Amino acid sequence: MEENLKQLKKTGTASIIKIAIFGPESTGKTTLAKQLAEYYKTVWVPEFARDYLQEKLDSGRGICDIDDMMPIAVGQTKLENEGVLVANKYLFCDTNLLVTKVFSELYYNYCDSLLDKAARTHQYDLFFLTDIDVPWEDDGLRDSPDGRESVFEAFKQSLIDNNKPFITISGDKETRLKKAVAIVEDLSLAFQMGFSTADFLQIYDYGISLKNIKRQLAIFKDGIPKTVLVNPATLNDGILKLSEEEFQQKADFFDANKSDLKLIKFVPASGAASRMFKFLATFLNKFDLQKETINVYIRRRNDSELAAFIEGMEKFPFFNEVEKTIKEIYPNFNILVRDYKNYYFIKAMLSPDYFDFANKPKGTLPFHKYPDNIATPVEEHLKECTLYAASNNQSSLHFTVSENHQQLFEAIIEKVKSKIESDTNSVIEVSYSNQKKKTDTIAVDLENNPFRDENGKLLFRPGGHGALIENLNAIDADVVFVKNIDNVIQNRVDQISLYKKGLAGVLLEIQQQVYESLHALDDKEITIEKIKDISNFLKKQLSIKLNDDFYQLDIKKQVAKLKEILDKPIRVCGMVKNEGEAGGGPFWVRDTDGNLSLQIVETSQIDLTNKEQLELLANSTHFNPVDLVCGLKNYQKQKFDLKQFVDPDSGFIVHKNHAGVDLKSYELPGLWNGAMARWLTIFVEVPLITFNPVKTVNDLLKEAHQSS
Repeated sequence: MEENLKQLKKTGTASIIKIAIFGPESTGKTTLAKQLAEYYKTVWVPEFARDYLQEKLDSGRGICDIDDMMPIAVGQTKLENEGVLVANKYLFCDTNLLVTKVFSELYYNYCDSLLDKAARTHQYDLFFLTDIDVPWEDDGLRDSPDGRESVFEAFKQSLIDNNKPFITISGDKETRLKKAVAIVEDLSLAFQMGFSTADFLQIYDYGISLKNIKRQLAIFKDGIPKTVLVNPATLNDGILKLSEEEFQQKADFFDANKSDLKLIKFVPASGAASRMFKFLATFLNKFDLQKETINVYIRRRNDSELAAFIEGMEKFPFFNEVEKTIKEIYPNFNILVRDYKNYYFIKAMLSPDYFDFANKPKGTLPFHKYPDNIATPVEEHLKECTLYAASNNQSSLHFTVSENHQQLFEAIIEKVKSKIESDTNSVIEVSYSNQKKKTDTIAVDLENNPFRDENGKLLFRPGGHGALIENLNAIDADVVFVKNIDNVIQNRVDQISLYKKGLAGVLLEIQQQVYESLHALDDKEITIEKIKDISNFLKKQLSIKLNDDFYQLDIKKQVAKLKEILDKPIRVCGMVKNEGEAGGGPFWVRDTDGNLSLQIVETSQIDLTNKEQLELLANSTHFNPVDLVCGLKNYQKQKFDLKQFVDPDSGFIVHKNHAGVDLKSYELPGLWNGAMARWLTIFVEVPLITFNPVKTVNDLLKEAHQSS
């Protein structure tokens, strides 16, 4: 009998993918098996028990009982083995021995040991668990629709208990087929790429596209082409210079035209503050209070950051609260020598038992000290939001945060929002989003093979801030102000707001001209003169130079080309003079087709072994402070799909470490770099006062973060 329960494997070079359709009665197993077989032009394995039990009933031998389980199992195995011999690449099994095992246990509280063993050992590349969201149909053999939920859970649990790979299939017939086909296609691709079923399910649960993973693996092997710099963008050659009066005019234009627009401020805020306190963490790890003084440590390591921190300690907005806490911890604190006080102060700041500053999101840390409160960046962004991202006394603010930290943001908002709304006579709508798991990228070892962790699982890592293009894409607004969480200021906020509104005014003026041009291009009677006007607009206002061959095209093709150029999202980027800050800058760049465009380029994107490229980098005059105003809708007031305007070849390969093992990771094209590479771009010089990031805790000692 055991021999009759063995699965047959197809011999020869051509293997098949075997899918088991699994689930309780009347859940659409047969329908789906037939559909898939027809779609893939292969065979399907019918349910042996149906004909067997019908014949038994018709012959007067009664209904199903425990003695029928083994004959059904043998018959089902025989049908499946026959199907293996004639299947075309795929075999879809309407049922299998695990179904028989579950029914035997559910109805008779017993399963034959041979059936149990065979059901556990039979292998399938994947199980489709059919859901109970379809009507139960009585065919004369089925039991009852009662208790469908508990039966379904028993089937699902059997898959889990027996470590069977499965995906639940729900919906109507068409929906189920569409989903099943997509899964089968991806499973086939996963096998071609050398992944196992377990790998495939891990990828599927993440929601990551197999095609994206395939492309990422190719990038690791082939590398990422370096950006080709042509020239730095400079004043009057890619960067617009506005006077204070002109900024005011642009701001006034924005204020006059914003009433019908949905405005929102978009703040990337998911990062932890670990880098802010890195030098303090190093101090705690390297310093021995029993063996040296802090001054000796500072001289030995030439640690100017620690020296500045200690010198300015009392100016930090968190000083009083931390000092109060350590006095409670150490009752004799006041009589301790200065080194002990400083050491315990830093230790309390970073200790998980107390303030744990380095592990908290930067947006929730105390940044600014006011007479009656200590403000976090979250609070400062709320205040700023009402000054420029507001229309008709309505203001919207969106934070991208990590799921683990969202409650910290919500707690701050709940505490301060009402007062800010009252003070500014406005209503602030606050929303959040998390970086989507499907934007994570696969890691590889140093040989470019998929990296596996200590449990043999694939390792996926966050795709960097470029992943936030998905979050931005979900925003429903006409104008979006983008600003980093740590770029806030304690003083002169009104002046900052003027420049933000000035950038928005530039956006609206350009956007109106773009819309007018696109509407003109829709006119079938458009003239050559109008096309020339639009071409001049591209050159003068958008720094886009048409190739000579454009003018050789017929008018129909010229119209199509201009539409292709103009019908894009728009970004206006503030640029500050470069004073040695690390980060991206504005450049003229040549793409693989020879086209010139304005781009924000990071140092890591440049070939630093090329002397000419190095010289162009050194000649850069401006820096990107991440101060953007974006127009996300087209001339027909429809949202752009921002993912269509990403340059996929502008990501980054970075070296990381997992559990002591070196690996390589891929970061997606940066949000304001490659993710916006195919947008219409305008660079505008803004004053340095608009750029006040807090990269280390000592930046809080700068004038912009101290009370006047």
